Amino acid sequence: MKRRYFVLLFFLIFHVLSAQETKDTLIVGYTPAAPFIIQENEFLEGINVWLWKRVAEDLDLDYKMVQMDFANMLDSLKLGAIDVSINPLTITGERSKTMEFTHSFYASHSTIAIAEKSSFQKVKQFLGSFFHINFLRGFLLLLVLLLFFGSLAWLTERKGNPEEFRPGLKGIWDGLWWSIVTLTTVGYGDKAPKTRSGKVIAFGLMLSGLLFVSGLTASIASSLTVNQLESSSDDVNSFKKKRVGTVKSSEADAFLKSHFFRDVSLYKGLVPGLRDLSKHKIDAFIYDEPILQYRIRKDPSLRQVELLPMKFDVQFYAFGIKKDSMLLEQVISQRILEIMETQEWGIVLSEYGLTEL
Repeated sequence: MKRRYFVLLFFLIFHVLSAQETKDTLIVGYTPAAPFIIQENEFLEGINVWLWKRVAEDLDLDYKMVQMDFANMLDSLKLGAIDVSINPLTITGERSKTMEFTHSFYASHSTIAIAEKSSFQKVKQFLGSFFHINFLRGFLLLLVLLLFFGSLAWLTERKGNPEEFRPGLKGIWDGLWWSIVTLTTVGYGDKAPKTRSGKVIAFGLMLSGLLFVSGLTASIASSLTVNQLESSSDDVNSFKKKRVGTVKSSEADAFLKSHFFRDVSLYKGLVPGLRDLSKHKIDAFIYDEPILQYRIRKDPSLRQVELLPMKFDVQFYAFGIKKDSMLLEQVISQRILEIMETQEWGIVLSEYGLTEL
């Protein structure tokens, strides 16, 4: 009899605590992250807004919405200053130490946004390839080679062929001109060695010049190829030495740190980062693909920004709940699962250009 009494008392206390936890006015933090949370003046809409309102209505939850930037929202949730975050938070082991997560309602991944280069920038990049250290070094050696053989030709021809290889500084210029014309196979014929020594020197110039020009051509091609590879966007690792940006305290921020990206600019929100990207203050912006895609598509000022066909760092979105609120997390998770099984959930996703898991 006593045992049945204690069991009944336990369930009664459990029910009262559960009701108390769900009936208190919840402080719900959010930051705009279209298409999940879209804010126009004081009007809120989006996938997560719809989902939260549906959950709160079904569970009869009282709540108050509070807007804050992303980093402050996470800190407030960790400290218990807010009860819920309805942003699409990525479930991670590190975050799970300081907050609870509801059941995941959407899976996503990170991607990279870049700004298209203008015609001037493309021409500048191409011309810059010719000032690569390898090209400049090869060009300087070529001048030395031409001057060397031109001076030798002048020394051997100045007495036996003074009409074409004049004395003094003018003769040195004649020798340089002859070596350039000979090496480039232009063949003007205005100057040519007549002595045996001069012809041997010409033979040496043609052989060594042929080999050297082949090497110089390879150097120019290498310079252009290296420059092209440095600006390549075929792999995530190619951005490690570039200036990249992301939202502070986001999952993308953690990804960049763990993968040793060197030059990372952190922003309080998505829009300031994309603005700097469009102005070429950074080379790329790395963040969640559906949020980037929606913002770029809807904002006319970001027409020069494009998404690369890259998918990495898979993420599972969920609502965040303050730590040790297991009962609240369980009832919300259960309702989210039930809503996801309805056709209405698929319709809501499609309205914002997304598909189901």
